[in-house]
Amino acid sequence: MTKDWSQRTRSVHAGTRRSQYGELSEAIFLTQGFAYENAEAAEARFIECGEDEYIYARYGNPTVRMFEERIAAIEGAEDAFATASGMAAVSGALMALLKAGDHVVASKALFGSCLFILENVLGKFGVETTFVDGTDLAQWEAALRPDTKAVFFESVANPTLEVVDIRGVAELAHKVGALVIVDNVFASPVFSDAIAQGADVVVYSATKHIDGQGRVLGGVVLGTTEFIRGTFEPYMKHVGAALSPFNAWILLKGLETMSLRVNAQCDTAQALAEAALDHPKVARVLFPGLPVHAQHDLATAQMKRPGTVVSIDLAGGQEAAFRFINALKIVKISNNLGDAKTIITHPATTTHQRLKEEQKLALGITRGLVRISAGIEDTADIVADIAQALEAI
Repeated sequence: MTKDWSQRTRSVHAGTRRSQYGELSEAIFLTQGFAYENAEAAEARFIECGEDEYIYARYGNPTVRMFEERIAAIEGAEDAFATASGMAAVSGALMALLKAGDHVVASKALFGSCLFILENVLGKFGVETTFVDGTDLAQWEAALRPDTKAVFFESVANPTLEVVDIRGVAELAHKVGALVIVDNVFASPVFSDAIAQGADVVVYSATKHIDGQGRVLGGVVLGTTEFIRGTFEPYMKHVGAALSPFNAWILLKGLETMSLRVNAQCDTAQALAEAALDHPKVARVLFPGLPVHAQHDLATAQMKRPGTVVSIDLAGGQEAAFRFINALKIVKISNNLGDAKTIITHPATTTHQRLKEEQKLALGITRGLVRISAGIEDTADIVADIAQALEAI
């Protein structure tokens, strides 16, 4: 039935489980264990756990399952498994699939922790990764090999907002039998149809737009039932990066308002990008919703809307960036994104600090670059705050 509902309706109602009390708001089953009627029932549960049966919160929980089913319905995935954080989702999706000797092709433009997993963690265990310019399909094709097990990329890169052609990469990867794993956090579940465009596995930091109010950590991996239950769940059950039932409840409530928030945030992001575009103290504005963006046409075709994040490169380098950041009155300094509050960060000294200077420059992460995640405040107030901060440089 939920397949006939719009995404906004699924965001409110999909996956709901009600107890005998008929509560309107989803119940929090804040328990780590479950009781059995007798020893025989316990034995049967461990032999085969039914669809709505549970053994231990590390394996599953009714509140967590409501979140998994709802986000799967929104995303158009067969199934989902929730995790303790976004990085637990990313690392788990890769670690559950790969073994020593496997080959991965990944985009160079990745969040620092994602690069660490590919370079340091997987590398230590004998997994080889080839990095490519994610926007160049020719580089993807050249790097793919018969032994390539997976490709991994951010559909919209952090923080330079490069857009990767999901359908194009998926077609190339599937020719060699590689699984396509997409970190879709900047696109959000609201603006992206990554699975319909060829992604096999989609990961989110639910901390971002899904909660979207700065309260809890969470992550989720979505894909086919075969991957989620056959590959990912056996790994995740034993490593223990389970989502708290309380956090799952917070994320469920976040899903109810996600579409309204993210669309409002996108309105503000578009206005910010347009206001900053021709400012004399701005060297460049990075936002897929601007016609000057290198992948504007791809973003328009691939995403329903261009997203909630704008990156601005200030002409005066780090000194100008810090003066600008420190002059802001409403916008808060933090390394989060997708929040109800407008947030700014300086990637070169925070989220991407561990990268060598030549890596930062190769990715376009200059000392003048700031990343702004639009919130849900009044758009005119945020545009005015950005304008007065630019004048303070």
